Amino acid sequence: MAKIQSKRNSTKKEVIIEKASRLFREKGFGAASMRDLAEHVGVEAASLYNHIQSKSEILQTICFKVANEFMTNLEQVETSPQPTLKKMEAIIRLHIRMMLDQYEYVYIADHEWRHLPEPYLSNFLNQRRNYRKRLSDIIEGGIVKGEVKAIDPYTAVLVILSAISGIDSWQRSRKTTNAETLESNMVKYLIEGLKK
Repeated sequence: MAKIQSKRNSTKKEVIIEKASRLFREKGFGAASMRDLAEHVGVEAASLYNHIQSKSEILQTICFKVANEFMTNLEQVETSPQPTLKKMEAIIRLHIRMMLDQYEYVYIADHEWRHLPEPYLSNFLNQRRNYRKRLSDIIEGGIVKGEVKAIDPYTAVLVILSAISGIDSWQRSRKTTNAETLESNMVKYLIEGLKK
C-alpha cells in the first residue's frame, strides 16, 4: 500500500490538505469525495482517516488558515503609524500575494466556505464581516484625516476585494502578464482610486 509522501518541512496532514485544496478547486467541495482525495494523494481512502477526520475538517482548516493570515496582517497594519494609503497598500499587497502564492487555499476560502458546518460557518462569516468593517474603518479614518478622497468606505472595500479576486482569471489563463507586473499594476490602480 502506498504511503503519503510528505514534503520537506510538511506533515502528512499538510500534504493531504494541500492536495485537497487543488481537488476542491477543480471539482468543488460537494462533488469531491474522500475516495477522490485518496486517489489524488495516492493512498487508500482508509489511510486518510489516520490523519484527518473528514472532508469538513479539511475545509475548516483551509478557510480559517486564510482568514487568520488576513486578520494577523490587518492587526499589524492597524497598529502601524503609516499613513492610510500605505496601510491600504500593505493590505492590497498581501491579498495579491495570497492570490499568487496560495491561490488554491484562497479560492477555497472565497468559494467553498458555504459548505462549512455550524458553528464554523457562523464564525467564518463573522470574521469576514469584521474584517471588511475594519478595512472600511481604515479608509474612513483616511477620509477624516484628509488622506483619502471622500468615497463610501464600504463600497471601496468591495471594489478592492473584487478586483483582487479577479486574479482567479489570471491564474487560469496563459499568463501573458507576469506576476510582478500584475501586482505592481493592481496596487497602482487600486491606490490611485483612493488618492485625494
